[in-house]
Amino acid sequence: MADKEYCVAIDILRCHLGMSLEEAQRELGIESEDNTSALGVTDTQTALLGLSSN
Repeated sequence: MADKEYCVAIDILRCHLGMSLEEAQRELGIESEDNTSALGVTDTQTALLGLSSN
C-alpha cells in the first residue's frame, strides 16, 4: 500500500519522464506485490497517453 502514498511522484515519473510503472517504483524504492492494480488509475492514464505497450 505504499504506492498510494507515492501516487503523485509515480505519475510525474511516468508522465513527464516516460518511465514505466515498474521503473518509477524502482526509482522511488517501492516494492509492490501487485504492481498492475496498486494505483488503479495508472492503466487508464497510460492508455490515454498512448504509452501502453500494445
